[in-house]
Amino acid sequence: MSYATLTDMVSRFGEREVIALTDRHYAGTIDDGVLSGALAEAATEIDAHLAGRYNTPLQPVPSLLVGVACDLARYRLCGAAVVTTEEIRNRYKDAIKLLEKISEGKLTLGGMPADGTPAATTSTIRFVSAGSVFGRDSL
Repeated sequence: MSYATLTDMVSRFGEREVIALTDRHYAGTIDDGVLSGALAEAATEIDAHLAGRYNTPLQPVPSLLVGVACDLARYRLCGAAVVTTEEIRNRYKDAIKLLEKISEGKLTLGGMPADGTPAATTSTIRFVSAGSVFGRDSL
């Protein structure tokens, strides 16, 4: 299961860049197989970070993770033929930091409780007093 698609990658980075990242045979087109492999690796990395807190893979995919998956896949697509830029490296590092914060519980996935099921949209908070602990006569 993938957290991002070819369309997500193109809308974030542009068709020209996705071609440059995936076109190993210089055909001038996006190589779906190469891109799918990188997106699968990104999903595996996301799941590895979140599995301790959430049931993975997450369904529906939180929109926050689409961008994370794209940044991870973009970084993974760099190698011998494609040079990793400072921007690509920084976005990868930021994505990892974000996943770490989510896995530590410092950030949430917007409505996804820790068991992976969607949270209820309404809730009621009720405070009940157990009586007073201190009073005038308690010494």
